[in-house]
Amino acid sequence: MKSGFVSIIGLPNAGKSTLLNAILGQKLSIITSKPQTTRKKILGIYTDDNHQIIFLDTPGILEPSYLLQKRMMNYVEQSLNESDIFVIIVDIASDPEGQKCLQNKFVASKVLTNSNPKILLLNKVDLSNQDAVNKLIVKFDALKIFHKVIPVSALLRFNCDFLLKELFQLLPEGPKYYPEEQITDQNERFFVSEIIREKILELYKEEIPYSCAVLIADFKEREDGKDYIQAEIVVERESQKGILIGKKGAALKKLGQIAREEIEEFLQRPVYLELRVKVRNKWRSNDNFLKAFGYPEE
Repeated sequence: MKSGFVSIIGLPNAGKSTLLNAILGQKLSIITSKPQTTRKKILGIYTDDNHQIIFLDTPGILEPSYLLQKRMMNYVEQSLNESDIFVIIVDIASDPEGQKCLQNKFVASKVLTNSNPKILLLNKVDLSNQDAVNKLIVKFDALKIFHKVIPVSALLRFNCDFLLKELFQLLPEGPKYYPEEQITDQNERFFVSEIIREKILELYKEEIPYSCAVLIADFKEREDGKDYIQAEIVVERESQKGILIGKKGAALKKLGQIAREEIEEFLQRPVYLELRVKVRNKWRSNDNFLKAFGYPEE
């Protein structure tokens, strides 16, 4: 038996969460076209007869401009300390030479210099061409930093099986850390809150999604009726609350309907979803709020 921890590292929107979902064969991490979709470290567990890989899907690497982003980067650093192997993912559609990622100060100083085995993924090859991809493979192989440079399309699940085979080679020998049927360490409440936040990211523009936190205030499972879920959406200003709710509550109603449908699909049972909006001034830069919202200083 071989087992170990693997950090998936990259800039915002590189495809880290899409990759994790593709490997696990189901949606675990929320995905949107907006950067900073992943705020916490998401643990996904792949298990077969001879291997167990605990993947750590991390927030996109950025230069923090407020306390929440600093906490997000703390999650990235924690994952580096906990991992046996690093998977670095580069979006070659937006970063054709890979320089934005590999020359990033954090990546260069804390990831590339680390002695752990590293695999470099050139993601979104479906949006590039074979010659350009081959040149990048030769270029990065020549650096002698990476165990393997692999072209992938996380969206199309291209080369995900090949990535797994390479990871199997690098895993240390050891027992399973989790039961065979377990795919994450998070509970249903967490995933329900993430689904709601994903829909906020999809439905609202500009700063609104980034100013929102979603808290599950109540979650009651009912044998004789729909499960009851009450979620609180926290924003930073009254004006944001107004936009989130919309005229005569229309925007919030639409959000609730779309979120409820996906929550029901995820839970495989009917739910009654109640959404409330609260204002907490500058919560993203307030240590007490961040701790209460599940972003402790580690």
